[in-house]
Amino acid sequence: MPINVSIVEDNEQLRSTLARVISRADGFLCVSQYGNAEAALDALPRDRPNVVLMDINLPGMNGVECVRRLKQLLPDTLVIMLTAYEDTENIFNSLAAGASGYLLKRTSSAELLAAIQDVIKGGSPMTAHIARKVVQSFQKAGPSTQTTENLSQREQEVLDLLSQGLIYKEIAEKLGISYETVHTYVRRIYEKLQVRTRTEAVAKFLRR
Repeated sequence: MPINVSIVEDNEQLRSTLARVISRADGFLCVSQYGNAEAALDALPRDRPNVVLMDINLPGMNGVECVRRLKQLLPDTLVIMLTAYEDTENIFNSLAAGASGYLLKRTSSAELLAAIQDVIKGGSPMTAHIARKVVQSFQKAGPSTQTTENLSQREQEVLDLLSQGLIYKEIAEKLGISYETVHTYVRRIYEKLQVRTRTEAVAKFLRR
């Protein structure tokens, strides 16, 4: 079964390019594309894509609000923000609205396809530059009463690498373990820290 992807992007040339990249890749299928949030919200419940690539700066309703409403309609659909913006406010607004990843439009085709696969497997793909911004923001937030002391040494290592912006595949290679094992560790980390996203887990780690 291919990964079904929908695109919400107002730039027609970029939208067409993304659609071609996805449809020509093995294991992927672009099922729909829309130039604005309103049309996307009307049709996506019928398209039922696995992943949506969402621009932020859309005409009319912006991408962040579109994600918020879309997650109410399709809670299992995963959203990756694909945008030219890399300011902290846009990043956090997107993640708070329910996005699972945040990539810049200059991301290469290979990296984009890898990110789509990563998010399907439970990851939260972000470019290294954006991950650093997330980390820096949490560091500025100051100490927290939350603790990570109940994590095992290996879980601490995995969480440390997550905080550096590494994706699951990179963590597996660095620690010499399988991708599936990394996924298991991350699930345990989420359970122990009582969080649901990579962002929340990293926040608790950095505020320990």
